[in-house]
Amino acid sequence: MRAVNSSPDRPVLVAGGGIGGVAAALALVRQGHAVKVLEQAAELGEIGAGIQLGPNAFSAFDALGVGEAARRRAVYIDEMVMHDALDETLVGRIPTGEAFRERFGNPYALIHRADVHRSLLEGAERAEGIEVCTRTQVQSVQAHDGGVTVLDGQGRAHHGVALIGADGVKSAVRRQFVGDEARVSGHVVYRAVVEREAFPADLRWNAASIWVGPNCHLVHYPLRGGEQYNVVVTFHSREVEQWGVTEGSFDEVQSYFQGICPRARQLIELPLQWKRWATADREPIGTWSHGRTTLLGDAAHPTLQYLAQGACMALEDAVTLGEALRRCNHDFTAAFALYERSRVARTARVVLSAREMGRIFHAHGVERLVRNDLWKGRSPERFYDAMEWLYGWTVERCLAD
Repeated sequence: MRAVNSSPDRPVLVAGGGIGGVAAALALVRQGHAVKVLEQAAELGEIGAGIQLGPNAFSAFDALGVGEAARRRAVYIDEMVMHDALDETLVGRIPTGEAFRERFGNPYALIHRADVHRSLLEGAERAEGIEVCTRTQVQSVQAHDGGVTVLDGQGRAHHGVALIGADGVKSAVRRQFVGDEARVSGHVVYRAVVEREAFPADLRWNAASIWVGPNCHLVHYPLRGGEQYNVVVTFHSREVEQWGVTEGSFDEVQSYFQGICPRARQLIELPLQWKRWATADREPIGTWSHGRTTLLGDAAHPTLQYLAQGACMALEDAVTLGEALRRCNHDFTAAFALYERSRVARTARVVLSAREMGRIFHAHGVERLVRNDLWKGRSPERFYDAMEWLYGWTVERCLAD
């Protein structure tokens, strides 16, 4: 017997229809709840380009019942490799083949962000019980004895037994309950997808590749069966940045990579069109839940990109939320407390570690030499040991004791 029943008339509300929101909806409906997703865009979908998926993401996909679909769309690589962007020195190489899979139980893979979303959405559609309201921007949340009411930008009221705030890095739900400011990093990311025939033959490696340089780095890897390549370049901006996404400027990118070796530098000559992200995160917080409202994904723990774990953490959140509801007999207040207790320290570690990894990637002077020596000659097993805390996550161990 559930402590709080959901129904089509009193569903669990999910603010946001991105990766985190759809994953949460899928986790909820798999636990028997009716769900209503409130999405501000005209249709459900994902912008962006490629993302990397650690083994923990595949553990989450399997728990959500979409592992096969995600695996079918992913590209599996032989290694992760880092080069010094100034002199082409090999800094580190991490094999991701059989030994990696045996250690972590799942692969490391590359995938288009839209393909992750599509895999989750297909699972949600098969599960039924999910209503989607597009063109619906959350404005405010009202708590009451029967649950929550969300007011949208058109003045409509949406009633539910609980609310999951999965509305992204600029979450309206977080703004109401937390009200904290974003921490703008000053790091700017340019992203593009390049067709295989236009990509340099000498860089068509089956690897997640990064070239690290002073105050900048470049990333490339295959997508969609190797028919496309994701290209990402990051630099420390000379300007005072405002958090957001704009069209990129070819001349701006060129101006930040003058000292980079020719082999890596050719990457910035490739894209016909760039998207420009001025990045930010937020300070980790210890309280995500307020009564029958909680946060999930980027709304709870927005992070910089340096660990490639943003989508992975949202997937873990969704699975953990579903498991917490099951363990707490669907008492939302108790389940949200357990979910929060299970996730806060782990996601805070990701946020803080990503900041530090960005500093290491962008080292210069003597720090650059220290970084290169730090990983030089390190065995795969030592790399795997260092990654255990991150990639070893499973649904069986996702809840706090």
